[in-house]
Parts: sequence; structure tokens; C-alpha cells
Amino acid sequence: MTESVHLLRPIGIKSQVVNFQALPPLALYIHIPWCVRKCPYCDFNSHEVKSASPLRGEGRGEGGLSESLEQQYVAALTRDLEMALPQIWGRKVYSVFIGGGTPSLLSGYALGEILRQVKMLLPLTLNAEITLEANPGTVEADKFAAFADAGVNRLSLGIQSFNDAHLKALGRIHSAEEARAAIKIARQHFDNINLDLMYALPGQTLDEALQDIRAALAFAPQHLSAYHLTLEPNTLFHHDPPQLPDDDASADMQQAIEALLAEHGYQHYETSAFAQPARRAKHNLNYWQFGDYLGIGAGAHSKLSFPDKIIRQARYKQPQAYIQQVAAGAPVQTENAVTRAELPFEFMMNALRLNEGFEAALFTERTSLPLLAIQRELLVAEKRGLLTRDHQRIAPTPQGRRFLNDLLEIFLAD
Repeated sequence: MTESVHLLRPIGIKSQVVNFQALPPLALYIHIPWCVRKCPYCDFNSHEVKSASPLRGEGRGEGGLSESLEQQYVAALTRDLEMALPQIWGRKVYSVFIGGGTPSLLSGYALGEILRQVKMLLPLTLNAEITLEANPGTVEADKFAAFADAGVNRLSLGIQSFNDAHLKALGRIHSAEEARAAIKIARQHFDNINLDLMYALPGQTLDEALQDIRAALAFAPQHLSAYHLTLEPNTLFHHDPPQLPDDDASADMQQAIEALLAEHGYQHYETSAFAQPARRAKHNLNYWQFGDYLGIGAGAHSKLSFPDKIIRQARYKQPQAYIQQVAAGAPVQTENAVTRAELPFEFMMNALRLNEGFEAALFTERTSLPLLAIQRELLVAEKRGLLTRDHQRIAPTPQGRRFLNDLLEIFLAD
């Protein structure tokens, strides 16, 4: 039985009856926009520390960010979250993800203050997953201990490769030795660790790709992400492409990696994600199941559901512009409602990344559309051998997983 809850709102916010059990789970994303150096393949909203000049004339600390800039950004995040509360009031938060950029550039004190404010302002569930992204080149034992003390219970390390030549080609600031050292330090403080790896790198062979996976497996991480390197627009690699393995060689790497990880007991549950039993990423699963998320910080995106609509928001990307806009009470740069025609593609773009697919009822639950609305597209995808379904579940076939873009195009609005 669905329960409607009448909630008391903060002063100045109108109270209303909202059917919260009909809304998807809610997650929080916090963006930290600075890196030591911008990688040539990266299209995320990240800015080199050297361009992060202090706003009040203060010099930089050892972490790369000035103390005043760090303080101003933490204050801006807190105010941004406070201003967003009316849109999510009363809803529980199931996961928090602190991404970037390089969040591990933050001091332990700053990260602790961010999470203290989050816990004060939001009703986190008792077992909320709190993930922090970290770069091995910014790892310090004392800092990791402070992150764990602040409440981080899942760490995601951007390893990318254990091969120094490939790390250099990718523009990473750490070495293979530093990557191994970072993992060893992380294991002292966290019992839920993800390692990010990439394959189909410039000049990489199949054997080298598998050596990276074996090196990661030696540490028995609870979760492992293996991404195919892609040349994204507005990156240095897109402007000046390196020589990459061809499609056949890349496909061989992908199949071999999947087989090796399966052999070691890892469940391949999403396009690029592998987990030990019961260690799937809760935060990412919420994205892929078309859940809701509030994004705060420079360039952060949100997807929020209401009884009558779904909206998407984007905050100002440049860190100093973001801080200034928060101070002016307007951190959101764009806000758009997802149209009825866009909903099928929006849902499928996420849900069909899951190898096991999704329960058919989830489509209606998350979009308020009947499954009949995509009947024609489902039939087309089935006939092309890209999708399989029964009365309970819809899932991509192995062919559909390999040619996911072709499958998704079927659901694009005319």
C-alpha cells in the first residue's frame, strides 16, 4: 500500500502532500572540480590546480588548493545543498558519491566538513554508501585515515594501468609503483575498494591489457571497472588522436578481460563494471535504474522526479563562477523538464547498460509511461537480435551489449 506523507517544511516553504514511495531512490553527487593535471582523454569538468588561483590572495598549501579556496568551496557546497532542500525535502538519501576532478586533493578537514554538513542536512539511510574518488598520485596515509574517519566507506582509485609506458601515454601523474602503494594504503582504511582500469590504450597489446587486470586481481578489490578508452570531443586526444588498437583487437581485449574476471568470481553486471558478490556499486546502480540524484558543486548535474514531471539541472561549470553564483543564490545554470517523448530513450540509455536488464514494471514505475508506449521499439530491437524479453524482464542480448549504441538508437525520439 502506497503511503502519502504530509511533511512539515522549513519556514518559507509551502507544505504539501507528496507520494514519496512513488518516487525513485535518491542519491547525492558532490563534484570537486580540480586536478593536478588534466588528462588528455578526460572530458569531465576538471580544472588544473595551477589555474585554481586563490580568491583572497592566499598562497597554496601542500595539497595544491589554498586553504581559503578550499574553505570557500566547502561553504559554497553547503549553501548549494541548503538551497536545494525544498526540491528533495523529506526524501531519504541512499548513497553519496564525491567525484571530480580529484577529490583526494582535499584536506581531510575539508572532506570531513563536507560530510558533516551533508549528515546534518540530509536524512542518510543507516547503511548509506559513501564513495570518494582518489588519484594514486595524491595518496597520503594520514589523509586516507581522515577520509575514513569522516565517514567515507567506499574508495574508488583511478589506477588506469600498471604499465608505466601506458600511464605516461595517458598523461597520468602517478607511476605503477605509486599505484600499488596507494592500493596498499587504501586497504588499511577501507574494506570496499574499486579500481578503475582502462584498456585499448595507445600501443597496448592483448597480453598487456590482461597483465593490468591480473595486477589488479592480486589485490582482490571488491569492485573493478574496466573501461574502453574512447576519444571524447573537446579533449586533447580527440584533437590529436593517438594510435589505438583496432576494433577487432579491442573486442578481443574486452572478451578476454570479461572471461578472466569471471574466472575469478567477479560478476559482470554492467557494461564496464565487475563486482564480487554483494559488492555492486549502489550509487551507480541507482543511475542505471533511472533513479534520482541531486548534484552539487561546479558543473554537477541533477535528475529529480516530482509527482508531475522529471527535471534535469546543470550547475555553473567554472569553479569561481559557481562560487559566485551560489553567493548570489542561483547556482543552477540550466533546468529543463524531460519531455514525454524523451523519457523512453532517457530510461533505456541507463537501464540497458545492465547486463541483466531490468524488470518490465520498472519502466512504468520510473517514467509513468505504459510499456505499450515502446512496444514498436521493443519489437524492432528483438528482431535485430539486440534485446530479449518476457513478461517479467527486458535485457540486452550479448549482441546488444556489444553494439549498445545501435540498440539505444532504436529508442531515440523521432
